[in-house]
Amino acid sequence: MKSSKISNDAVRKQKKSPSRKSRRTQPPSLPANIIRCRRCHTHKIKCTGGQPCLKCRQADCPTECHYINRDRQVKVHESYLEDLAAENQRLRDQLSQSPRFLTPREHQAHDEDVPEPDADTHVRNPMLGERAWFLPYDPSLPPIHVCEAACTAFATRLRKVLTKSETTSHMPRTQYTTEATLMKIRNPAIEWPSLPQARLLLQIVFSQVTRVYHLVLRKSTIDQLEDAYHNGNFDDPVLTCKFFALFALGEVYSARSTPSLECNVPGVAYYVNAITMIPILPERPSLAHIETLLLLSLYSFFLNRRHSAFLLVGSAMRLGLTVGLNHNIPESKCPDPVERQHRTRLWWAIYVFDRMYGSKVGWPIQISDADIYVEMPSKVPGDIHDDHTSDTEYLIASIELAKITGQVIDHVYSRKKFPESFLQREQKLLISLKEWCGALPPQIRLNRDGPVPKNVVSLHLQFNQCIMLASRPILLHTLIQATSSETIEEGSAQPNIRQTLKTLSDACIHAARHTHSLIVEEWTNGSLPIFGYFYAHYLFSSALIMVISSLVYPENSNDFALFEAAFEILRAMSNHGNLAATEFYDNLECVKQCLDELRGSEGGSFQSDISRVAETSNDSLVVVAPTQLGLFGNSTFSGIPESTLLKNPANDMAFLGESMEEFLAQPDLDFDLLDPSLTDAVYSWPNLSLWTT
Repeated sequence: MKSSKISNDAVRKQKKSPSRKSRRTQPPSLPANIIRCRRCHTHKIKCTGGQPCLKCRQADCPTECHYINRDRQVKVHESYLEDLAAENQRLRDQLSQSPRFLTPREHQAHDEDVPEPDADTHVRNPMLGERAWFLPYDPSLPPIHVCEAACTAFATRLRKVLTKSETTSHMPRTQYTTEATLMKIRNPAIEWPSLPQARLLLQIVFSQVTRVYHLVLRKSTIDQLEDAYHNGNFDDPVLTCKFFALFALGEVYSARSTPSLECNVPGVAYYVNAITMIPILPERPSLAHIETLLLLSLYSFFLNRRHSAFLLVGSAMRLGLTVGLNHNIPESKCPDPVERQHRTRLWWAIYVFDRMYGSKVGWPIQISDADIYVEMPSKVPGDIHDDHTSDTEYLIASIELAKITGQVIDHVYSRKKFPESFLQREQKLLISLKEWCGALPPQIRLNRDGPVPKNVVSLHLQFNQCIMLASRPILLHTLIQATSSETIEEGSAQPNIRQTLKTLSDACIHAARHTHSLIVEEWTNGSLPIFGYFYAHYLFSSALIMVISSLVYPENSNDFALFEAAFEILRAMSNHGNLAATEFYDNLECVKQCLDELRGSEGGSFQSDISRVAETSNDSLVVVAPTQLGLFGNSTFSGIPESTLLKNPANDMAFLGESMEEFLAQPDLDFDLLDPSLTDAVYSWPNLSLWTT
C-alpha cells in the first residue's frame, strides 16, 4: 500500500510539473500589472508584452500591436502635493523675473544659466555663466570653445550690454592663415639666405625677441651659423628648423611685406618649411628641438594662429618635462655653467609663454607652480662672452609677473569653487601686483628721462593687461548699472555706483590709459612692429575699456578720443596685412556701430549722455607721453585729483590712491559690509550668457 501510494504521488507530480525542455520553450508569463495590447485584449488571449508582442508577431500583424494608456489613481500624501505647489510657484517667480520676449531656445539658454537657490553666487566672476561658451562653425566639425578671458569675448559682452539684445552673436575668428594656404607656400627646395643676410636676421631677433624672452644662446647660435656656412652643413634637419624659425622672426620684425600672393606676412616661407620638417614626437628630444618649438610658437601669432601657438608651446613643455627642465640638474651631470643656466632659462621661457598665452586667449595653465622645482635664473660668474641673456633681473621680474598672470586666469575666469569671495580674490591679486611693482629694480622701471627699452615697455604692457583682466568684470558691471533705469537717480544721468566698484573700475581705466599711451608713442616713433600680434592685442584691450569709461563716467569723456585713436591705428595695421589687427579692428567696428545706434536713438538720460560724449570727444587728440602718465594715466587728464594718485612715487604705482589703499587694507570679514549687492543677483547675469546651444 505504501509503495503504491508513493508511485501515485510521483505520477501526479510528473503531470503537474512540465519537463525541463518544455519549461525552456514556454514563453514567460506576463506580470499582472502589465497592460495587454489592444489585439490580445480584443481576442481575449494572453499577451507576452514587448513591442510587438509574441502573439502579434505569430499572427503576422506587428503593426497592430498597440497598448492602452491607463491613467490609474494613486494615493499620495497631502504634504507631497503642497511641496509640488510650492515648487511650481517658485519656478513661476523665477520666470517672472527673466527677460521678456525671449524665444523658446533663448529661454532654455536662460534657464541653464540661473544659479541654484543655495549657490554661493558671490564667489563667482560675474562674467561667467553656469556653462562654458562654445561657438559653432560647421555642424560637421566640433564647436570652438570661446574662453571668457579672451578680449574678443569681452567685446561681445560689451555689445550685448549696449544693444540690450540676447541675439548679439560672437564674431568668429576668420582672419588667420589656413593650413591650405601654408601648404601652397611650402617649398622644400627653399635655400638658405646669404651669410650677410642671415647675420642681419639673427641680429634683429637678438634685438627684438631675445631681450624679452630667453630662447637661444646668443654666442653659440652665431657660432653654429658661421660653422654651417663655412662647412656647407645645411643637411641637419634640427639645425635647419631652428635657423629657419629664426629667419622667419627676423623677417617679420624687419620687412614690410612679402612678394607671396598667398600670404603677405614676411618670413612665412621659412616658417612653413620649419613647421613641416620638425619631428612632432621625438623620443629623445634635444634642447635645440625645444628652442625651435618656442620660436615657431611665437611666430604663429603673427599668422594669428593662436591654437597652433598653444599646441607648440604645450609640446615644448612636455618635452621639457621629459628631459627634466623643471628640476635643477646636478653639476656632475652638466659641468658647463652656461649650459646649466640655459636649461633653467629655457624652462622659464616655456613657463612665461604658457601664462602669457593663457592671458591672451583664456586657456588654463598647463602646469602648476607646485610641480616646478628649478631655481630662478642667475648670473654665470666669469661669462666673458655674455653667452646668455645678461639682464637676469628682467627675467626674474617677467617670471614673477607670469605667476600673477596665471593666478588671474585661474582665480577670476575659472569655474572652480573658492573659499574666498570674488572681491577677496580681487584684493589678493592687486596686492600681488602692488608688491611686484614695488620690488622692480630701477633699470626695469619706466625711464622718465629718456627712451624706454622695448623689453621694459613689453613688461609694463603685460602688467597693465593683468590689471585690466582682473578688474574689467567690475567695470562692465558698472556699465550694466548705468544702462539700467532702476539704478539711475531721479533727474540725474549719474549712475549710483558704490565706492568699492568705482575703485576697481578706476584701476582698470588707468591701466588702459597707460597701455594706450605706451603704444601710441611706439606708433608715432615708428618702432611699433607692423605685423606684431601683442601690441595689437593690448591696444584692442585698452580700447574696449576706453569705450566703457567714456560711457559710465561723464568726467572721462576724453577717453572716447583714445578709443578713436586706437581704432585708427588698428585700421592702419590691418591695411598693412596684420591679421590679428584685422580681427580686432572688425570687433571694434561692431562696437562702434552699436555706439552709433545708441547715439541715434531717442529718449533716455543715458542715451543722451552717450550723445554728449560723442559730441565732446570730437576735439583733436592730445597724445600724452608715457613719462607723464606713470603707470595708470595722467591725473589731470583722467579727472582724478593728483593728491589721490601718487602716494609713493618710488613705487611708481599710480593706482594706489586713498580708495585703493583702503580696499587693499580691508579685512576679509568686512567685504560684505563694503558692498552687500555683491551677494545677490549682481553676480548672476543670466542675460549675458555666452553659452551657444
